[in-house]
Amino acid sequence: MLNHPTVDKLHQLRLSGMARALAQQAQSPEIDQLSFDERLGLLVDSEAAERESRQNAARLKRAKLKQAATPEDVDLRHPRGLDRPLFARLMSGNWVGAHQNILICGPTGVGKTFLACALANQACRQGHSALYVRLPRLLPALAMGRGDGSYAKSLAQLAKTDVLVIDDWALAPLTDEGRRDLLEIFDDRHGARSTIITSQLKVKHWHESIGEPTLADAILDRLVHQAHTLDLDGESLRKNGKPQ
Repeated sequence: MLNHPTVDKLHQLRLSGMARALAQQAQSPEIDQLSFDERLGLLVDSEAAERESRQNAARLKRAKLKQAATPEDVDLRHPRGLDRPLFARLMSGNWVGAHQNILICGPTGVGKTFLACALANQACRQGHSALYVRLPRLLPALAMGRGDGSYAKSLAQLAKTDVLVIDDWALAPLTDEGRRDLLEIFDDRHGARSTIITSQLKVKHWHESIGEPTLADAILDRLVHQAHTLDLDGESLRKNGKPQ
């Protein structure tokens, strides 16, 4: 049989999915009942699935999500005010293609970060790039970038990411420099990319928390108008080790 040298050649060509499927076919006594076209189709399907799995793993690694949350892990039974029909629609991923945003608000411990990471994970599965950042760390990092020359590169990376997750919005007062950095970020992303934001403050308080009315108007105009809002409430899920 030529299977062994063929498998080796497939590995050399970096077709590991086809190589593994061919080796499995050789161990199946029923495989001879399939036509050549059917067997070839199975090999191609295996290679396609292998490549998609590797690509998704790479996207998730680059996303640096804080929690390894998946849509299947989300507890829809916990009474926290989660809009289940809206969440189900968001899982379709259409909001990413439409360059819409998601705003997740609620008290600490109700699973805002978990939901944001689950949505970003789903976007990665659907072929989109994602990146998780915490606002209290993002703004100081951008400020340092002005000094070491990495500022423009950091803005470019944020601008090209399909789904940007910004956690802990409005956790601390913004500086004037921070407000202007946010305007740059959202101006680049408006109508071109999607953003997920989590905050302990409801959206109606964001304008005041930003601090400077003119910049607040500009930032929220680019962020809120094309957004889906998930307002959560209830007891902390961290109590008694409850799953999120």
